Amino acid sequence: MKISLYLLAFAFLASCGNSNKTTNTNASTTTTATSSSTSSSSEMAVETKTKSNMQQGMLVGEFDKADLEQEAFSKWFNEGYNEFNPSAEAMATIKKNISDYEIIAFMGTWCPDSRRETPKVFKILDEAGYDMSNLTFYGVNRQKTTTDNIEKEFDLNRVPTVIFLKDGKEVNRFVEYPRESIEEDFAKIVSGEDYKNSYAD
Repeated sequence: MKISLYLLAFAFLASCGNSNKTTNTNASTTTTATSSSTSSSSEMAVETKTKSNMQQGMLVGEFDKADLEQEAFSKWFNEGYNEFNPSAEAMATIKKNISDYEIIAFMGTWCPDSRRETPKVFKILDEAGYDMSNLTFYGVNRQKTTTDNIEKEFDLNRVPTVIFLKDGKEVNRFVEYPRESIEEDFAKIVSGEDYKNSYAD
């Protein structure tokens, strides 16, 4: 019985899906308080970075590719990036259309789905020659919150989530895992084809 409870608790903590909104709000407050009150604690140190914060081994807040190439994340990031070879057909469609979009994305460095898909996102955008100044990536904690609660503006429920915007308005989004493959899903989104993410009605 104890083993079953431990497994259930582990599965809950490992989930990349949403927790309830009350928990999110409380967790956000707790995270902010913890960040400010434990800056001198070696056990829960918060390392301030250029754009993002390293909190308890997680990137929380805005970050870029260089942050994922740090020692803490480089093993899974570089491996996922180097081993991924997107299909040429999908990439041709992405290259043709991707410059029309601004992209805002969320991931958790603690989340297995994010670790699987985030390196692929960067590989696709690099190969497409995407202007990275139009990409904003946010790391979230286990409660799916950021330091500035930016996730509330985008109704974030699961990570990773990649949101495609045109003229400041959301066109579509990729959520957690692909319907076909991540590059084929992206190709459909940027070319204006009918696409529903894995959790859309």
